[in-house]
Amino acid sequence: MKNKQHIAIAGAGLVGSLLSIYLAKRGHRVSVFERRGDMRKQAVDGGRSINLALSNRGLRALDEVGLTNEIRRTAIPMHGRVMHDRSGKLTFQPYGKTGQFINSISRSNLNIVLMDKAESLGVEFHFEQRLTTIDFDKTQISFSNSGPSESDTIIGADGAFSTVRSGMQINDRFDYSQNYIAHGYKELHIPASENGGFQLEKNALHIWPRESFMLIALPNPDGSFTCTLFFPFEGPLSFSSLKKEKEVAEFLKQTFPDAEALMANAVEGFMNSPASSLVTVKCFPWAKNNTLLIGDAAHAIVPFYGQGMNAGFEDCRVLNQLIDKADDWKSIFSEFQKTRKPDTDSIAELALDNFIEMRDLVADAKFLLRKKIEAKLNQLFPEKWIPLYSMVTFREDIRYSDALAIGQKQKKIMDGVMQTSDIENNWEHLNFEGIVNKLDYDAQNF
Repeated sequence: MKNKQHIAIAGAGLVGSLLSIYLAKRGHRVSVFERRGDMRKQAVDGGRSINLALSNRGLRALDEVGLTNEIRRTAIPMHGRVMHDRSGKLTFQPYGKTGQFINSISRSNLNIVLMDKAESLGVEFHFEQRLTTIDFDKTQISFSNSGPSESDTIIGADGAFSTVRSGMQINDRFDYSQNYIAHGYKELHIPASENGGFQLEKNALHIWPRESFMLIALPNPDGSFTCTLFFPFEGPLSFSSLKKEKEVAEFLKQTFPDAEALMANAVEGFMNSPASSLVTVKCFPWAKNNTLLIGDAAHAIVPFYGQGMNAGFEDCRVLNQLIDKADDWKSIFSEFQKTRKPDTDSIAELALDNFIEMRDLVADAKFLLRKKIEAKLNQLFPEKWIPLYSMVTFREDIRYSDALAIGQKQKKIMDGVMQTSDIENNWEHLNFEGIVNKLDYDAQNF
């Protein structure tokens, strides 16, 4: 696209801010409209400070706009999971090979870096602008406290409860679904030690798996950990069943004893913070005329694969590539939604599946053996057997949809392998080459 355009982006979150950088670097005039105030001048809303896991797909996009080094300065590498059982016993499971890791990063700090970079390139941010109506024929948006604003194109990066998407939903032949899981989450906190150090292993994501629910903790640069309790809304043991401070205190102490001992004001934090919901959003088409949905506005997912932000950043990178190949927005948007929809549907499915793995399986001996066998297969045949987690997290050259398809074939093969007699004692003598060859065979006949 050679002509410089005026582009309006709804939403100054992570995806909207990153996309504004990509577009400003191309010389376009970019205006970003955000319904909240400027987070650089006020406290972040409760529930939105949850730490994020930045991995290769997101890093690749940040590298393209020249922000990788700045982001890495405040990111903390996490080389694997540390599982905590009820007695405090620890089990470590690496995420990948030596040198492979994901990064714990503050959502708000990352957002501020992106907005500052965008403004340095001339992007105009307009805060406290609540979008009320959108005219897809005129490419015009209106706000509650100001008149209509026209542009050459509109991009809705306004999150899972997108107002831009709501405008599209009233049109004929627009498919939309939202599905909440039975669990919500609350944030808790483990402070730094008195000397400013970390009270848990710094370079790991900590998980307290408890079958139907779990607690996780991600490290912060100041030595603290942001903890997130994923817990049912309803039921015998749920947010609704824990009403009194005494009940909460007993629950935390009995269920997560080693974490509770380190927490600051855990009961008060539990009682005072509302439980937030977790939703998967799917829709199609993502485009109408010169308006496009991107990120969570098009495909919100649950956080259990740590890919929500990474998928949104990958959206920005793919869209930027497509702008080189067409001269008009309609063609660009058509190709974008056709390319990305299979991948975002796939990561949505993987994220839901990974919740079961994290809360139910990571402490299971059979599951850990299975992962050990897969790691051995990858060690012996690194380009033939790549674990699903590695494909999703470390191999940005593999599409989510391809990772899902390959992972399903691997699961089918491993289900058979795990039926091997006395596998707990004989796994090192398996015919690993035969297992890998079966993957090639199944790929041809899947």
